[in-house]
Amino acid sequence: MFKRKVMFSLLLPAIALGTSWAAVASPATAGYAPVSDAVASQSQVIYYRADGAGTGTGAAHVYVDSEFHNSLMPGNFTRFCVAPGQHSVGAWLNDSPAYRGKNSTLYPANFEGGKTYFLRISDGESGAPKQVTRAQAEQELASSHLATRVLSRASAVQDCRNVTAPAAFKAYSLSSDVLFGFGKSGYQDISEAGRSALQDLLRELNQKHDNLTDVEVVGHTDPIGSVPANDTLGLKRAQTVRRLLIDGGLPAGAIRASSAGANEPVAGYCDGSRAEQIACYSKDRRVEVRVHAR
Repeated sequence: MFKRKVMFSLLLPAIALGTSWAAVASPATAGYAPVSDAVASQSQVIYYRADGAGTGTGAAHVYVDSEFHNSLMPGNFTRFCVAPGQHSVGAWLNDSPAYRGKNSTLYPANFEGGKTYFLRISDGESGAPKQVTRAQAEQELASSHLATRVLSRASAVQDCRNVTAPAAFKAYSLSSDVLFGFGKSGYQDISEAGRSALQDLLRELNQKHDNLTDVEVVGHTDPIGSVPANDTLGLKRAQTVRRLLIDGGLPAGAIRASSAGANEPVAGYCDGSRAEQIACYSKDRRVEVRVHAR
């Protein structure tokens, strides 16, 4: 999303910044909670400054389209939305009196509608943001607090409106050992017990859910074997179960398949011989059917 090469710069007349927002950082207030996805007409940004060593001292000024938005100390974050499209963002340490966010090169970004972007303030004073995954960001944001004292001067910033709540889901778990033989994943490999279990699941889904529009089938494996092999096995099993659910009358367009591989274990650590490990890890080998509520 961000380009290392500076594409253009925009110079604005120097404007004195009031100490009401430029000289002090926002206080620690509300803690971070996972955010839901943005609506299609907006792009959502979580811009944060990680706590701990290597983040520098003093406040970091956040700019959006060359206009001041917020001031962050380590362990602070800000959340805002903008219209989808081209924008520029950056955060500068030791910003006064040069106010580089207003008077220096910009860091262009193309924000897509309906997406949430997690941006971390880079170490040093460069101003360039670093885009990180939600998982990494939310791990670092666990002890962070929202910065709220200052008033945003960025005209592009919008209140995040009509952001839907995170989709809840009910998970139905099926043992892979019931569905398949060990290491098997194909349509022809489904056991009679597995087909019976799927029929029971289909009846329950039809009874409890009038309109199935978002169903995710997730294949899980034990940790025996390589990561790529487990990821592939989990996906193949999920795809097979998806096909059987469609055969049972569920709408194909509502069902997607994915693999968690061995990344979501429930059995804990197992040792011993290979046979003992296979038996011990049986709970990890499963296929989950997640019915998302809307």
